[in-house]
Parts: sequence; structure tokens; C-alpha cells
Amino acid sequence: MGVHDQQENHDDVVDRRSGIDRRNLEGVEQDLDRRRGVGRRRSDFVKAAEEGEMTPEQFQFLMAINAFKQANERSFPTWTDVLEVVRKLGYRKTQKSEFSLGPTVDDWTEKPDADAF
Repeated sequence: MGVHDQQENHDDVVDRRSGIDRRNLEGVEQDLDRRRGVGRRRSDFVKAAEEGEMTPEQFQFLMAINAFKQANERSFPTWTDVLEVVRKLGYRKTQKSEFSLGPTVDDWTEKPDADAF
């Protein structure tokens, strides 16, 4: 297999040296990027957390995740486990999302007293 054959098999790979950012190729605009850039400021909530000052909500979440890990003997909970902990803390999806996840994800709401699972 020559160099030419290898290049044909990797047409979908973006060369970082080309200046094209693969994250911009998706086409779905999301408001999930927490990195700071020109004109972007951290929220007070994020700033406090990054500086080690937790809100009571953040501390409760951290303690709940730690309790789950101990009870289930897991060092790394799955995202499904994290969602289970969040719902057992009493959180429910009662409002529309503030960002769009694209056309393949339905945005829904539920009653505040919905069961955890």
C-alpha cells in the first residue's frame, strides 16, 4: 500500500495544519462551549466553582455523586448514573432548554412531581 493509497482512505480526516477547525464542521450551533475567548466572561457561578468556592447546590451534588460512587463501588459513574443521581436529588425537566441540540433531539418538559425513575 503506497502513500497515495493511504491518502485516499483518509479523505474524511481533517489535517490540523490546514487551519480548518473540525468542531466548526458540524453546523449545529450550541451554547455549551465554556472556553473563554475574546469578549467571553465566566459567569459568577462558574468563576466561584473554578476558584474552589462552591455553592450549596454544587456541594450537595458533589456529595451525592460521592455517595453514589461509594454505595456502588464505582470510581467513574456513567452519564446514566449521573442523571439518576440528579433526578434523585429532586431535579426535573420542567422548562424548555436554553440551547438547541439540533433537530435529532426533542426538547420536552415534565411535571415537577414526576417520579425519579
